[in-house]
Amino acid sequence: MKKVLVLTGGGDCPGLNAVIRGIAKRARKEKNWEVFGSIEAFNGIFNEPQEIIKLTSAKTAGIHIRGGTILKTTNKSNPINFPMPQKDGSVKFVDRSDELVKKLKQLNFDAVINIGGDGSQKISKVLFDKGIPVIGVPKTIDNDLSATDITFGFQTAVQIATDSFDKLITTAESHHRVMIMEVMGRDAGWIALHTAIAGGAEICLIPEIPYDIKKLVKRIDLRYKNGRGFCNIVVAEGAKPKNGTMTSSKGEKGSEHVRLGGVAFQLSKQLKDAGCKAEIRETVLGHIQRGGTPVAFDRILASLYGVKAMELAINGEFGKMVCFKNNTVTYVSLEEATRESNFVKKDNYLVKAAKGLGITFGD
Repeated sequence: MKKVLVLTGGGDCPGLNAVIRGIAKRARKEKNWEVFGSIEAFNGIFNEPQEIIKLTSAKTAGIHIRGGTILKTTNKSNPINFPMPQKDGSVKFVDRSDELVKKLKQLNFDAVINIGGDGSQKISKVLFDKGIPVIGVPKTIDNDLSATDITFGFQTAVQIATDSFDKLITTAESHHRVMIMEVMGRDAGWIALHTAIAGGAEICLIPEIPYDIKKLVKRIDLRYKNGRGFCNIVVAEGAKPKNGTMTSSKGEKGSEHVRLGGVAFQLSKQLKDAGCKAEIRETVLGHIQRGGTPVAFDRILASLYGVKAMELAINGEFGKMVCFKNNTVTYVSLEEATRESNFVKKDNYLVKAAKGLGITFGD
C-alpha cells in the first residue's frame, strides 16, 4: 500500500475539511492508497510520540460542511524557523527542516499534501528541494496568492463580512452614526474591497491605497445635513494613512508574525482629531470571518483542490501546487506559487467599479 500524509497549517479557513475529504475520497478509489493526517501541521511529526492518524472513511464522512479542520492547525510550527522555548522563558527560532526531512523519510510516505497559505507553500518548496514528494494546496481567506485566481475560504469570509455590514447599515441609519467595520486580510485588501461593493459602503480603506484623513472627513460631511445622516466604512486590518504605518502589536510568544488589528479604533480617533463631528462606533469582526460553515462555492473549490492534489500524487507529479486558473483546476510549480503575493492594484477593475459606485478610498 502507498501512503499519503495530509497537513493543514497556518490560520484556520472555511473549506479545509472539504479538501481533506476530497483527498481521502479520491485516494480510496485507487484501492492501493492509504491517507494519514498530521495533527497541528508539522507538530504532529515533531511531537514525541508522533501524532499521526489514519483518515478512514468514518473520520472524513460529511466533514465538508464543517468549518475549521479535523487535523487542527497552528502558525507556530514552521520547520525552517521553528520556535524552541529556552530555560529563561525566551523563544529561540531554529531551522529544523533537515530533522523534519529525516523523520518524513523514516515514515515512508509516498506523498505529502501540504494545505496552507504563502508561508506553508514556501515550506513545501524547501521540503521538495530536500527530496520530499510534496504537493501544495493554496489556503487563505485573504486571497493573496498570485498563482491562483481565487483561494477557498475567501468567499465565505466575504459573505460573513457582508452579512455583518448589512446589519451595521440599519443601526447607523437609525442613530445618525458613522460605523467603522474592520475586516481581516493582512497586507491585502480583497475582503474589504469585495465587502464594500457588496454592502454599499461609502468608504473603503485597504493596505494598498494609503488614505488622506482630511479627504475622509470631507466625504463623511457630504452624508450629513443639519447633523442628520449616516456613513458606513469598511477598513482592512492592514490599512494605513499616507506617511503612516499599519496598526499592529507584537505577536504571541512563538509566532513569527506581528499581530494586526485595532485599525478601526485608530481610524475613529484620527477622524475625531481631524474634526469629524458625527458620532462614531467601531466593530472588529476578527476571527468570526474564519469560522463556521463554508459557503457552497468554497466547498466546491476545496473539494476540487483535494481531488486534483490526490491525482497529482497518484501520477507522481510533485513540486506542484494545485490552483484555479481561467475557470479550470490546474497546477503550477511551487516556485511559481511562491514567487509573488496577490495585492490589490490601484487600476484593478474592482477598484475602478467601486469608485464608479461612489466609494471613496481616501486617496
